[in-house]
Amino acid sequence: MSDLEIVHKYEVGDQVAEASYHLTRDSLVRYAGASGDFNAIHYRDDIAAEVGLPGVLAHGMLTMGLAVQPVVAWLGDASLVSGYQVRFTRPVVVDPVDGVQIAVVAKIGQLDEEAGTARIDLTTTVNDETVLGKAQVRVRLP
Repeated sequence: MSDLEIVHKYEVGDQVAEASYHLTRDSLVRYAGASGDFNAIHYRDDIAAEVGLPGVLAHGMLTMGLAVQPVVAWLGDASLVSGYQVRFTRPVVVDPVDGVQIAVVAKIGQLDEEAGTARIDLTTTVNDETVLGKAQVRVRLP
């Protein structure tokens, strides 16, 4: 007979959440109003082109905020998130007619059995291209 106690059912590599978000130019305007970031590259094609961008871009913090949402939903309690970092690797261009679809997959990248914590690695893509690099969320396991 063993005294082993199973703390949780997770293993490194387990997918814990997945989500997809559709952003439109309207989404960007609403986010600009909420965040106070009215940089014209987020709503004017002519200004975006003038500074050499491929089009109107989603706010980086909007993309970052959307990417962590599947993890928060999986945890069921945002206070279980103890840290979050990303690198912005590719701009998210928002088409004026079709918008853009952002896909997020969250997998366990590291477990600390004794502490009951994990690092959740996010893969965030647009059209199968990664837009956030080293996107990692530190959590206390539910």
